[in-house]
Amino acid sequence: MHLCANLSMLWPDRPLAARVAAAAEVGFPAVEVQFPTEDQVAELRMAARESGVAITLINVPRGRGDEVGLAALPGREADFADAVATCRAQAEILGVAKVNVLAGRPPPDADPRDCAATLTRNLRHAAESFAPLGVRVMVEPVNPRDVPGFFLTGLDAGLDALNRAAHPNLALQFDLYHMAITEPDLPAAIRRAGAAIGHVQFADSPGRHEPGTGAIDFAAALAALRAAGYDGAVSAEYTPLGDTAEGLGWMSRFKELIA
Repeated sequence: MHLCANLSMLWPDRPLAARVAAAAEVGFPAVEVQFPTEDQVAELRMAARESGVAITLINVPRGRGDEVGLAALPGREADFADAVATCRAQAEILGVAKVNVLAGRPPPDADPRDCAATLTRNLRHAAESFAPLGVRVMVEPVNPRDVPGFFLTGLDAGLDALNRAAHPNLALQFDLYHMAITEPDLPAAIRRAGAAIGHVQFADSPGRHEPGTGAIDFAAALAALRAAGYDGAVSAEYTPLGDTAEGLGWMSRFKELIA
């Protein structure tokens, strides 16, 4: 396993491209960006090359305004296909290994069966679209406290989505923060997800801040990930309580735990 920095959340006081160098300076070998805009992609690519870090993951665009994803929204298939095409072009430029698909928040009157069927079709479309690039597609369960109405809530929903789509280029984005809220036993949830885990993110809970500010037992979670055979990125996706660099006291311990 190796550490990764989510640049959409860390170093919020700096321009996005400048955060790449900031991450490299403190020892992150990889970074990820949630939703890069068209004008940011070239700058990010150049910054990553100059800093010697990999850009591991980006998200498929989430939609308009306050939308939190498109993949499970019936009637929005064309919008999702456009978002996949945008992300595919960005992924090719940035050389990412993974992209993340957000299911979204369906309208209150939407039939859950229609939403599930739409999600299945859209996940297969994304998986097929990115496969020629060698880019693996993640799907992420999100907790209902932070995002009320999100279609995929909890581990069971995430695993069910993968099982329904049944495509070899799909995997689970396992965010320790979201899962700690929805799953009573985080190491047990990791064991249950097992080989389905394709990407890991973390923040402490409650609060979504640095490790050590909440109640998650990260040593136990990382040990469970290792036992499950996970050997990919473990990405810091949290809201810093203060200056990002000053809040990185957790890094040395994490490096020991994932070595």
